Amino acid sequence: MERAELETLVMATGRAEKHGGFVFLVDPHWSTIQREVFAASVREADRVGATKMREGWLCIPTGGSSGGLKFARHDEETLGAAAIGFSSHFSMPRVNAVDVLPPWHVSGLMARVRCAMTGGRHRAWTSKQLEAGSVPDLGNPREWVISLVPTQLHRLMATPSMADWLRSLGLILVGGGPVWPDLIAATRETNLPVVLSYGMTETAAMVAAQLPGEFIAGDASSGRPLPHVRLAICDDAGNDLPPGAEGGVRLAGSSVMRGYFGEKATLGTFETSDSGRVDDTGRLWVSGRRDDLIITGGEKVNPREVEAILRASGCFAELVVLGVPHSGWGEEVVACYVPGPTLFDEARELNLTRHQKPKRYRCIAEADWPRNAQGKVNQAVLRALFG
Repeated sequence: MERAELETLVMATGRAEKHGGFVFLVDPHWSTIQREVFAASVREADRVGATKMREGWLCIPTGGSSGGLKFARHDEETLGAAAIGFSSHFSMPRVNAVDVLPPWHVSGLMARVRCAMTGGRHRAWTSKQLEAGSVPDLGNPREWVISLVPTQLHRLMATPSMADWLRSLGLILVGGGPVWPDLIAATRETNLPVVLSYGMTETAAMVAAQLPGEFIAGDASSGRPLPHVRLAICDDAGNDLPPGAEGGVRLAGSSVMRGYFGEKATLGTFETSDSGRVDDTGRLWVSGRRDDLIITGGEKVNPREVEAILRASGCFAELVVLGVPHSGWGEEVVACYVPGPTLFDEARELNLTRHQKPKRYRCIAEADWPRNAQGKVNQAVLRALFG
């Protein structure tokens, strides 16, 4: 794919702006602070002009769950490498995608790029349409893939007709966050063609994924690296660790961003904020984000583990466990939730250690749950509820 072709594709989304030789994807739901960051970036882009635009001219927003904002600089080479790697990994010379993720998000953008580069068909749809029972006319659904975050999958499976439609597709690519045990069990029981994956904006989306059939057969990992990716687990000093050892996830390869806008170039390598391990078969197991770890009273708490135990109670439709500052313990464990079908009693005995038990709970109405357009939860909004 040439630059002109990619630029045309990006501008056609209606969510892109050109400034000084750069093209920025723009999220219409940015907060006031994020819009200020964007405005500052635009001023810098206009100042720099086109002099540095041989590489990394496409700026894709990323902020994760922190509520911040950065722009990962990509171009036709990094996105092209990611699309070719995807096609090779799944032995899929032509990619047809139902796309329910927004075009300013890397997964929504890459759905368009994969289809364009392979001569496939792209069908834009929305999660709300699917939840309402409206599905696109695809002809043979087995020839199509869809990318979902775990929350989207959970919500769609709640409607039997949508579960049937999902089952008719060729692949359901699930990424963008941890998949909790109950959802894994329900998805397998429903026999959906799910593939678990791992990726991020900085790597042009997917860099590791299962192969079709592995999930149903019992694999709960994020799969093996795609052909264009070199994945390693490293210690705090940056040294590679052997299979089975837990450490930071480091990624390298031709789809890695050129760097964040306004910051030093990455030179094809990216140190993620995730912890994980690679087993003897080469599969990646992500245990969580290193910066998510809660230190309370000197004890380390993995919020994803607490969420999994709480979810098993059946009391929560939505749930996020956080660490918030505390004068005595350093941090305290808190939980925000949308009520589920079973009434939750905070005094209920759960299989949690003393330091894992949330000290405070906050019940939130479904309509007020701070989920963005790609289905991820804005944890900054939830943290603000605890002051």
